[in-house]
Amino acid sequence: MGQKISPTSFRIGINKDWASRWFGHRKYKSYLKDDVAVRDFLNGKLKNTAVDRIEIERGTDMLNVLIFTARPGLIIGRGGTGVEDLKSSIRSLLKKKVGVRIEIQEIKSPEASASIMAESIVDQIEKRIPYRRIMKQTLSKIMANKDVRGVKIRISGRLDGAEIARSEHLEEGSLPLQTLRADIDFARATAITTYGTIGVKVWIYKGERFD
Repeated sequence: MGQKISPTSFRIGINKDWASRWFGHRKYKSYLKDDVAVRDFLNGKLKNTAVDRIEIERGTDMLNVLIFTARPGLIIGRGGTGVEDLKSSIRSLLKKKVGVRIEIQEIKSPEASASIMAESIVDQIEKRIPYRRIMKQTLSKIMANKDVRGVKIRISGRLDGAEIARSEHLEEGSLPLQTLRADIDFARATAITTYGTIGVKVWIYKGERFD
């Protein structure tokens, strides 16, 4: 099971939390649709700002969006204008009378974030840097963090424009996918190239959590 399922969903309620936290009841469908729209908008708008994850909370007529990023200054903007622009855009997107609050939280170790590293790999692939060099440099960068116990990087597609698609992976350290108390950060991303899409997956093991 641990080899097939997403490491994140496999550990929800153990050492991972939900990305959206609210009670919908009869509004579940509407809330879910809005959450997807907000995430898609923010992921596109904040593409180059090293975003680790986006969490959404709902209260009575209030939408609280938490953005975890390694580059908070780029999102906040001069005098907070960036955040205000995001609030205005989200209100227009939802077309509902709802308050929007945005909290920006800084990620201290971006090299230990699977999402940030996956996006970094995608960015380099799209710049036509050789994929083997990208994988080796990224793996070394991640393993240099003292909190990281193991890492695995997998790239799939028409690598270097090859006629037949294939997968390549590189790993170092331990990666106990079936140990539920293992704190494993997982992310996937897609690079758009002239010869098709390249899928990128990153697993980062940060030791065991018992809380």
